[in-house]
Amino acid sequence: MSARKPHVIVVTGLSGSGKSNAIKAFEDIDYFCIDNLPVPLLGSFLLLCERDMPDMKRIALGIDIRERKFLENYNQIFSALEDAGYRFEIIFLEADDEILQRRYSQTRRVHPAAPSEHQLLQAISFEREQLRALRSRASRIIDTGALSVHELKRLITRSYSYAGQDEQLSVQILSFGYKYGVPLEADLVMDVRFLPNPYFVESLKNLDGASAAVRSWVLQWSSVQEFISDYCALLLKLLPAYIQEGKRYLTMAFGCTGGRHRSVVIVEEFADRLRRNNYHVTVFHRDIHLE
Repeated sequence: MSARKPHVIVVTGLSGSGKSNAIKAFEDIDYFCIDNLPVPLLGSFLLLCERDMPDMKRIALGIDIRERKFLENYNQIFSALEDAGYRFEIIFLEADDEILQRRYSQTRRVHPAAPSEHQLLQAISFEREQLRALRSRASRIIDTGALSVHELKRLITRSYSYAGQDEQLSVQILSFGYKYGVPLEADLVMDVRFLPNPYFVESLKNLDGASAAVRSWVLQWSSVQEFISDYCALLLKLLPAYIQEGKRYLTMAFGCTGGRHRSVVIVEEFADRLRRNNYHVTVFHRDIHLE
């Protein structure tokens, strides 16, 4: 049996959207990383990895408009790699014009498409148009406008720590509070604020959903059990379809008002059920300690 080909992630997108920080995050979770690799060398590089470095199974490459041949050749080269059987993903990073402009103003860097700092907005618009077709080809689009460097790193760590290790779907389930905003990285979001709320039970108010008392109280209600059973049955039908379409990671988010009680209990319950069905699941409680 031939060796499994490396799992390759190309990190690209708008200048100033955080590609270098994303590459550093991939490096921290043991991807072999190269920033600004010339696209024509990509095929030769991967063949070299297969031949001389067979243990290298996860690769992240930063490629952007600074590489002159990028826009001319990427589609043909990416298609050839997919035809050759590489497990291939494109992550496209972006942000609003105002945010990109502010980032460049703060760092005093010159945009790669701008002849001078006074033409920054025109350069951003030009690059956005130039990359429109590539954006439509991306496996995942991440808007970094509302993300700090640390939040972008956490997003990548949660989503890709296990990607490429096997052919199984990697599922991340996170709890959150709507009062703190919906997580941008979520593929599926479920609002569980309709469930009975332990916050209004005096003995439970200051506990969180990780406690046995809160978990027992939430799960005692027939409406909760019915929701869990119905939604889990739906997920177990959807997940094989995601795998069949080539998806290797999925982030699900369950939100309640503050992210401390109901959403935490529900996330742990769904994680247990999916694990019993042989899915690899990681759990993250975003807002459990905020109140």
